Amino acid sequence: MDVLPGAEPFAHDGSDIGVLVCHGFTGTPQSMLPIARRCADAGYTVRLPRLPGHGTTWKELNTKRWTDWWSEIDAAYDELRQRCDRIVAVGLSMGGTLATLAAQSHPHGIRGLVLINPAYTMRDIRLKALPALQHVVPSIASIANDIKKPGVRELAYERTPLRALQSQRQMWEKVTRDLPQVTQPVLLLHSPDDHVVPPECSALLLARVSSSDKTEILLTDSYHVATLDNDAALIEDETMHFIQRVTERP
Repeated sequence: MDVLPGAEPFAHDGSDIGVLVCHGFTGTPQSMLPIARRCADAGYTVRLPRLPGHGTTWKELNTKRWTDWWSEIDAAYDELRQRCDRIVAVGLSMGGTLATLAAQSHPHGIRGLVLINPAYTMRDIRLKALPALQHVVPSIASIANDIKKPGVRELAYERTPLRALQSQRQMWEKVTRDLPQVTQPVLLLHSPDDHVVPPECSALLLARVSSSDKTEILLTDSYHVATLDNDAALIEDETMHFIQRVTERP
């Protein structure tokens, strides 16, 4: 299936420090490309995969499950591991969930986590009916383009596929249950005014991870897709400082 222009994955081979970058649900690598390029410009080795079912059509995404997305992220991690001995995972929204899963699955390989409005649950009352609704209604309105900055658009789907969303919920349950397994340093950047992911997600993360090194930064001038919003420069700067700090050799 043809990939939408601008939705292509990004890869760069650089130093022995690797950065695994994960985009969000119904989105594409476009939302994380500025961070990926900033890391590449700094000389790091970078992998930003396009998750299966993304960047094509929402109907194709409805045929995919969370294990498909995780397999793509895990394969990208394996690529980095072949070249790098220090890796940091960076994720937006569901990409934050996947980055968290990477830290849980590779506790000795992932040195740190950068999480931008990570998703572990949602408030939408319709989610209670989702197990049944997914078999009746294929999609609901889009969750994309929650951006405060005028004139900026996220390359994402115009519909939210429900079977894929239900699968994401199953991933949330697994990752949330295992949050105490996360011991790596965490940089959490989240927007108080987020119309997609509720503030409970950030509170849940901070309360349940076992990390002693936790930094929280509020993105007060951005909505959900903060990597393309008014706080983008702040996110990139803080991400670069964090990567440098947590990958320093003892």
